[in-house]
Amino acid sequence: MSQKDQAANKRMTATQWQAAVSDTFFPLETTMTNDQSFAGDLNTWSLGIVGLSQMRCDGILYKRHKRHFLDEVESSLLITIPRLGNVGFNQNARHATCSPGEFLVERGDLPYEFWHEQTNELLVLKVSSESVRARIGPTDRLGALSFDGTEGVANYFLDTVKTTAQHVDFLDETARAAAGMHILDLLCLAIRKDDRVLDSETSTIRAAHLHRAEQFIRSNLSNEDLSSGLVAEACNVSQRYLQQLFSGSDKSVSGFIREKRLVRAREDLCVEGSITIAEIAHRWGFSDQSQFNKAYRAQFGCTPTETRKAAQHNQQAAPP
Repeated sequence: MSQKDQAANKRMTATQWQAAVSDTFFPLETTMTNDQSFAGDLNTWSLGIVGLSQMRCDGILYKRHKRHFLDEVESSLLITIPRLGNVGFNQNARHATCSPGEFLVERGDLPYEFWHEQTNELLVLKVSSESVRARIGPTDRLGALSFDGTEGVANYFLDTVKTTAQHVDFLDETARAAAGMHILDLLCLAIRKDDRVLDSETSTIRAAHLHRAEQFIRSNLSNEDLSSGLVAEACNVSQRYLQQLFSGSDKSVSGFIREKRLVRAREDLCVEGSITIAEIAHRWGFSDQSQFNKAYRAQFGCTPTETRKAAQHNQQAAPP
C-alpha cells in the first residue's frame, strides 16, 4: 500500500473493525467492551519490508487462535507501542503489561490474547520473523516481552517510529522503504540490548559465546572473507568449540552465514529497485552470482529475478 488506506479514514463499527484488523495484520477474533458504542480509526502504510499502522479504538480484546495460522507459510511479529494507556498480553504461559514509553513484542505463530479496557491509541509494526532472526537470532525468545523505551537505542527507536508516523504521508516509496529498513535495524538493536533474549536452554557462558558469535556474523555479512575461522578468531574461541556452539541447530557455521546473507539479499531485492541483482549479491558477500542464484533458489524456491518481479508487481498493484 503506497498511500494511506482510504478505507481507514472513516470511523469504524465493531463489525468493520474485525475485518479491518484481520486484513491489516492477520486473522484475529475480536471482542469489544461495548459492541453497540464501539468505534475505531485505523491508518496503515507500507514501509518496504515493514508495515506501520496507527490505530485508535475503544476497549477491546483480541484473540489469536491456532486455527488462525495453521495455513500460514511465513510468520510475523507485531511490535506494539501504546500511546494513551496500558495494554495486556498473554502468550505461551507468559503475561506482559506494556505502558506508554515501552514496546511489546507479539509472536504471530502462537495463540495469544491482547487487550486494553479503555480507549487507547497504538502504533503497531508488522515485521517478518525471518528478518528479525537474520539480525538477532531465534524469535521464540521474544513473545510476550515488554521492553523499556525510555533511554538509549530503545528510546531512539520509539522516537523514530513516532516521527515516521507523523511524516509518512509526505514520503515517496523510496523514502518509505529506507525508513522501514532503519526502523527494523533500530528495533533489533533495542531488543539485542536485553539479556532476556539469550537462549535459556544453554548455559549462561555458552549462550553468551553463541550470542557473540551470531552477532559478529550478522555484523559482517558483507565481508566476502567471513568464515568459521574468522568468527572463531574474533570471538577468541577455537573452531571446534564454535562448531559445537552451533550444533544445537540444524546448520553449520557456514550454513548460518549463508542463510543470513540470503535473507538480507531478499530484503534488498524487495525494496532496492535501482541496483542490479549482481550488486545486491556482492553487497552480501557473494562474489559469484551463479552461486548466489543457486543458493537463493535452494533457500526460497524461486530465483532472485522472480522475487524482484513479484515485489514490483505488488507495489504497482497497491491502491493509489
